[in-house]
Amino acid sequence: MCGIAGIVGENASEERMNLMLLSQKHRGPDFTGKYIAKEIVLGHNRLKIIDLSEAANQPFYSEGNRYILIFNGEIYNYLELKEELQNEYDFKTASDTEVLLAAYLKWGKDCLSKLNGMFSFAIWDSQEKKLFAARDRFGVKPFYYHHKNKAFYFSSEIKALHAAGIPKIHDEKVWASYFAFGSYGNPDETFWEGIQQLQGGHYLDYQKNQLSINKWYFFEQEVAKQPKNLSYNEAKEQYLTLLKDSIKLRFRADVPVGFNISGGLDSSVLLALVNDHRCHPEPDEGLKFINAYTFFTNNPDYDELPWVEQMISKTNNPLTKVLLKADEVPDYANKMAWQQDEPYGGIPTLAYAKLFEQARKDNVLVLLDGQGMDEQWAGYDYYTQQNEVTIQGVTDSPFKTKVLSKSFLKKAVKPMYPKPFKEEVLNKQYRDLFFTKIPRALRFNDRISMAYTTELREPFLDYRLVEFAFSLPLAFKIKEGVTKYMLREIASEYLADDLAFTPKRVLQTPQREWIGNELKEFVNSQLEKINVADTQNWFDKRALMQEWKNYLDGDNDSSFHIWQWVSLGLILNEN
Repeated sequence: MCGIAGIVGENASEERMNLMLLSQKHRGPDFTGKYIAKEIVLGHNRLKIIDLSEAANQPFYSEGNRYILIFNGEIYNYLELKEELQNEYDFKTASDTEVLLAAYLKWGKDCLSKLNGMFSFAIWDSQEKKLFAARDRFGVKPFYYHHKNKAFYFSSEIKALHAAGIPKIHDEKVWASYFAFGSYGNPDETFWEGIQQLQGGHYLDYQKNQLSINKWYFFEQEVAKQPKNLSYNEAKEQYLTLLKDSIKLRFRADVPVGFNISGGLDSSVLLALVNDHRCHPEPDEGLKFINAYTFFTNNPDYDELPWVEQMISKTNNPLTKVLLKADEVPDYANKMAWQQDEPYGGIPTLAYAKLFEQARKDNVLVLLDGQGMDEQWAGYDYYTQQNEVTIQGVTDSPFKTKVLSKSFLKKAVKPMYPKPFKEEVLNKQYRDLFFTKIPRALRFNDRISMAYTTELREPFLDYRLVEFAFSLPLAFKIKEGVTKYMLREIASEYLADDLAFTPKRVLQTPQREWIGNELKEFVNSQLEKINVADTQNWFDKRALMQEWKNYLDGDNDSSFHIWQWVSLGLILNEN
C-alpha cells in the first residue's frame, strides 16, 4: 500500500515531483523513491507490508533497467504467480512488486486478468518512451491524472496534482449534480476541473503526447461464463470455498493483520471466517489473537456495540472499542476534508477514521473490512422494489434543490446508468457496484486508511466472489422477504441464528442529532464560508439559511443536505 506519482513530457521536474510526494507522504512514509530522466519523473511513497527489505523499494527496475515500475496496492495471488513464472524470471526479492513486473514482462497487458488484488500501477518503457498504467477491476486503489498540452501528470491523490501546479478550480457540473442528486460524479470524473480518474478495470497508454484509454475488465462477460444450473447446495458450497480462499489470500502480510467489525451480517461472516483455521496460512499459531476493531458513540439508538460484543463473545477475539465524541468532530472533519479532497459521507466517515487511527497506534497495519456483500447479494431493500423514488423536486427528497441558484442548478446533470442485464435487480446491483455505492465507499475508505498509514483490504470484493454471486438466481439471494439468504445460511453454520438472520441495520451515528445540537456552531461556521466564498453564487443565501433554521426547529428527518453544505465549507478551508 503506497502512493504513486508521475510527470511525463513538459514540466517533468524533480522539484515538482518532490512537492507531489510530500503531499501524499502519509500513504507511505517508510521510503520515498524517484526515477528521473529527461522526459519523465516517477515517484513512490512506500508503506512496507510484504517483503520489508530495502530490496523491495520502488521505483522497481527490470534487469537492464528498461522497465521501471511504481505500484500501489497488493497482488494477493503473487505466490501462485511467482511459482508460474519462476522458470522464466530470476526473482531477487520476496515482494509482490517484483512478481507484478515479471508478469508484465511475460504477458504484457494480458497480465491484468491474472491478477487477484487491488492495484494501480505505472510502468515506463525507457526504450520505447512509453507509459503503461492500469487500475484494478473495481477501482479499489486510486489513479488520478491531468493531461494538457504536452504534459501528463498522475498520482494517487488529487492533492498531489494540485501540489504540482494544476489549478484548483471547481467543476461546477459535478458540484451541481452532487447538490441536486447526491451524485459523486461518473467513474472518470472528479470535483475539480482538469483532473480525471482512470476508471476501475481500465488501462492507459501514453506515448508522444498521445493518451489512449481502454477497458480491460468486462464484468458482464465474466458473469456470463459462470457455471449454470447449479443446485442451491452446490452454489452454496462453491461460494463458501471461494470466500474462504479470498480471506486466506488477504492474510498474506509481513505485518500484523486485524479486522473491522460492526453488528451486521457481513461482519459476522468475516468474524466467523477469519477465525476458521482453513482461512489462515498458519492455522496452528496465534489465530485466536486476531484483533477486532469497532466504533461507537455512546448513543444506544445508533450504536451496534451490543451486537458486536455478542458476536465477539462467541470467538473471544480481542476487541478494541473506539469512541467518537461530538466535540471531536470538527478536528476530524477538517482532517478528512484535507485527506479526501472531495465531499465525503459524513460523521460515520469520521468514526471510521478514528478507528484506523487507533489501529495504527496499536501497530496493526492491515485491516480487513466487510464492504461489498450487499451489492453482490442484493442486500438492500430497494433491489426488490418496483420503483425507486425520483429525487429531483419531490417533497421527501434529501436534496434541497430550492436553495440552489437557478443558473447553478441548470448545470446539474441527472445521473444515468447502463443496464447491461435483462433482470432489473441485476442492473441495480451493477449500478451500485460500478457507479454509486462501491466507488464512493472505496474512495472514502482508501483515504481514511491512508490518512493513518494503514492498509485496508476488502475480501468480499474478490472478483471471483462478485462474478459468481451475480450469476446466481435471485431466489438464492432473497427468500420469503429475507435478503442475502444464502449468505445468512453460510453464517448460521458458524454463528447462532439470532446473529446470522438478524435484520439489516444501516451503520449509523447520531449525525442528525449532533448537527442540530452539539455541532450547531460548527455548522454555522461552515455555512458562513460558503455564503461569502466564490461559491456564494451557487446558492440562494436566504433559502439556504431558512432550510438551516427549519432543521434547527425540528424539520430534521434527514441531515444529508446539511452535511453537503458542511462538506463544501470544509473544502473551502483548504483553498
